[in-house]
Amino acid sequence: MKNIKRYLGLFWILLGLTMGYFNVMEFGLPKLQSGKSEDLVFGIINLFILTPIIIGGLVTFGYYVITGKYEEKIK
Repeated sequence: MKNIKRYLGLFWILLGLTMGYFNVMEFGLPKLQSGKSEDLVFGIINLFILTPIIIGGLVTFGYYVITGKYEEKIK
């Protein structure tokens, strides 16, 4: 079970990096370059607010799972 948790931790980290790339390349930069004001607002919110929250949450959770911060303590 411990190995499964470690692999899932790696999965969360890779998912966070993939989502970061997808948010920047598909949602952020094309919206900033479109020239429309509604796209500009969405691009700024996506790049500077949502992307760091998503990446930070997923990568931090994956790191905690890999390092064993969520292990049960048996007394």
